Amino acid sequence: MPLFTTRAIEAFPIGNILLREHHAAFTIEDLRTHPHAWLTGEDVALLKADGPTSLVDERRTPLAWFGEVPDADKAIVANKSFLIVHPWDLLRANELLVGELSESKVEGDIHPNAVIEGFIHLGPGSRILPGVFIEGNVIIGANCKIGPNCYIRGSTSIGDKCHVGNAVEIKNSILLSNTNVGHLSYVGDSILGEKVNFGAGTVTSNLRHDGKNHRTDVDGVLVDTGRRKFGCIVGDGVHTGINTSIYPGRKLWPNTSTRPGEIVQRDRVTNE
Repeated sequence: MPLFTTRAIEAFPIGNILLREHHAAFTIEDLRTHPHAWLTGEDVALLKADGPTSLVDERRTPLAWFGEVPDADKAIVANKSFLIVHPWDLLRANELLVGELSESKVEGDIHPNAVIEGFIHLGPGSRILPGVFIEGNVIIGANCKIGPNCYIRGSTSIGDKCHVGNAVEIKNSILLSNTNVGHLSYVGDSILGEKVNFGAGTVTSNLRHDGKNHRTDVDGVLVDTGRRKFGCIVGDGVHTGINTSIYPGRKLWPNTSTRPGEIVQRDRVTNE
């Protein structure tokens, strides 16, 4: 997968915090965790020394446990925790994290002519310019420029030193640091890696005409993502030409590119 060729799953940021750092927040003595598990406090609280000692997913894969090894006889199935295997699992984790924000934390500047409807975490040095409309909960890192005149919808996470510009709509997506979506673009239910640049008018599609779940190629097999809305997965360093259109569920590997006006119908592994 494009995103996992340049970083381990446990080193992927969710809400701008590495997955392994989310695990470190569970300061419970003797608790062990699967490095690729997304864990909720609600589920971890189910584990007790005199009760269930292992948290598992619906396939009985251990997610968190007390002791040297998980005890299958003292296992409980998680309600919201799950194992991150595919990139779209990152979207699911991000939705849970950002969707459950209960207060805003603003360290940057928000112009009085911007509208925020929801909770926002805005990092230091970041600026939200006039005409920006943020609907739902959003996390934005440090030293970002947002706007003018763009639309950001929950649950979206934007890393550090990113630019989301004029007439751009971002919906339920993850943008890693140093990524730019500058002009006239739509990014929906997608993940963009680091140092990605979307040329003006680049548009992702995220909905099938028949409304069915999206499927995407994984090692030559079409896999059901379980998602009715699913855009694209873009690796680090990808550049798109102006007016690029990307089919749903397509993946662009790191450092690939598109030509102006190109329609991306298949995964892009190389530029050849």
